[in-house]
Amino acid sequence: MSALGVRLHVQNHYVVMDNGILQVTLSNPDGIITGIRYNGVDNLLEVLNKETNRGYWDLMWSAPGSKGLFDVIKGTCFRVIVQNEEQVELSFTRMWDPSLEGVFVPLNIDKRFVMLRGSSGFYSYGIYEHLSGWPDFEMSETRITFKLRKDKFQYMAMADNRRGIMPFPEDRLPGRGQTLAYQEAVQLVNPKNPTLKGEVDDKYQYSCENKDNQVHGWISGNPPVGFWQITPSDEFRSGGPLKQNLTSHVGPTTLAIFLSGHYAGQDLVPKFSGGEPWKKVFGPVYIYLNSGSIRDKSDITLYLWEDAKRQMKNEVEKWPYFFPASEDFLKADRRGNVCGRLHVLDRYISTDLISANGAYVGLAPPGDVGSWQRECKDYQFWTIADENGFFTISNIRPGDYNLYAWVPGFVGDYKFDDFMKITSGCYIELGGLVYEPPRDGPTLWEIGIPDRSAAEFYVPDPDPQYINRLIKHSDRFRQYGLWSRYAELYPDADLVYTIGVSDYTKDWFFAQVPRRREDNTYQGTTWQIKFELSSVDKGSTYKLRVAIASATLAELQIRVNDLNARRPIFTTGLIGRDNSIARHGVHGLYWFYNVNIAGSVLIDGTNIIYFTQPRNQSPFQGIMYDYIRLEGPPCLKEELQVK
Repeated sequence: MSALGVRLHVQNHYVVMDNGILQVTLSNPDGIITGIRYNGVDNLLEVLNKETNRGYWDLMWSAPGSKGLFDVIKGTCFRVIVQNEEQVELSFTRMWDPSLEGVFVPLNIDKRFVMLRGSSGFYSYGIYEHLSGWPDFEMSETRITFKLRKDKFQYMAMADNRRGIMPFPEDRLPGRGQTLAYQEAVQLVNPKNPTLKGEVDDKYQYSCENKDNQVHGWISGNPPVGFWQITPSDEFRSGGPLKQNLTSHVGPTTLAIFLSGHYAGQDLVPKFSGGEPWKKVFGPVYIYLNSGSIRDKSDITLYLWEDAKRQMKNEVEKWPYFFPASEDFLKADRRGNVCGRLHVLDRYISTDLISANGAYVGLAPPGDVGSWQRECKDYQFWTIADENGFFTISNIRPGDYNLYAWVPGFVGDYKFDDFMKITSGCYIELGGLVYEPPRDGPTLWEIGIPDRSAAEFYVPDPDPQYINRLIKHSDRFRQYGLWSRYAELYPDADLVYTIGVSDYTKDWFFAQVPRRREDNTYQGTTWQIKFELSSVDKGSTYKLRVAIASATLAELQIRVNDLNARRPIFTTGLIGRDNSIARHGVHGLYWFYNVNIAGSVLIDGTNIIYFTQPRNQSPFQGIMYDYIRLEGPPCLKEELQVK
């Protein structure tokens, strides 16, 4: 490791940060990363691209009633914030004024770049500010994009079970690639690397939940160099720990996504209206570079990947960073902490309190129960409770929050009744908290596992014509075209699930999608749940709990024992814009419904509940279920039986 101090070279049109390990060149005053020199390679970024298309911050925004605009953020003013042998921090700002209305997003944007002595990489963070009285707008995405040299970087890694040789960008073009049902999905018909022939490439196959999206990137074979994007904290990302985002994909491209509507739609597009003031710090994220010797390592790609994961853990441990110079990034001594213990009370499982093992517990802006998953303007802070339900949330920015939680194995969402006011240096001990999940009566039957995912249901093998070999069997829901397998499995009649006989891991298809007809049109589908009851209490109410893991322009209509009833006993109406079926996500936003079923419509003997999804304009419209449960009346806990 170099012992040289950090040096800064300011030229007319470029600025160079150099710590003896790497050199980073940025355009002046734009703040576009035009070059990264490392390990004998003059530039790791794609030299065939224009300088403005190599490494940059960007966003998508729109004014009310107008189309979205893509904006590569170019600064108009360059400043040196810190310059010494230990650290260089640079600022590239673009300030907004009314003369720019309709041309640029109404935000003051300050892009920061930091290099430290002895660091094999550099950091970047951004400060976005909308002043009071400024025009309305919405922002559907903001991120940092890196486009690497395609002649060097052909091996991608974003998870232990998703890493390997990738196609060239040309392989996706006509002649080498065949576009499938949508433009992102391409079958490789004549790739440069013949071993990839026939495979499908789709950037959404490499999406990842925020909680797991901590390190990803590319490896060059000659010389062996890794280029990694490390995100040490989720606090500045939208949508909470389960929100899915893109990572790296063919280009070779690496993304640091802070905000997007992927797997959620408009619910996660922040909308600023009425001149509301807003400021947020995105990042810092770390761009880490590593290298190795082929002669020393039998598997250089594994070595570099494992090293990147170790570096990611180091960065996580150092959060919040001590070095950012902006007062808007709060150091540890200006943050607060919360601890407590969460239990679950479900008297139909146990009269004793149950430890909330593995519960997701977090602070997010005040809102309704479960509102955290649609929150996209401010900060969130999450942790996972231990096996006894104990949790600690550290390094929380001061402000007003609600404490939210959800517990794997139980339906619904928890919210602590009181507001949480976090102040600098506070340590709030909440003691014992109790979540009482929705429950009216004993479980008569259940389908699935309440974990906000459809992964436990039957996910078919992909069509052998459309396989991506990077996707392992355990993650086969990420394969292309699985929606079409439904019509192959159920060509004439829809799914029928019989309680006590059927197995949800084999007999409940992971997504209720339209059936494709021979004329290439689609029809809605109706699934049946058959079950036996005895001693039905005609004067009581039964409760059906339906947890939905994802919905895309879909509707769930529920009927009981009469498929032809003009009106269903319940309908969700049109819900969801997750697009998780097309984008290989096994969940999107969580929906939870409590449906009353009058005992008078049930019978002793065989009953049928019909789940109809009638929307049928696209093969990607549909529902992924998380969990379904029928409860008996509370007064008949001992008497009711399920045959």
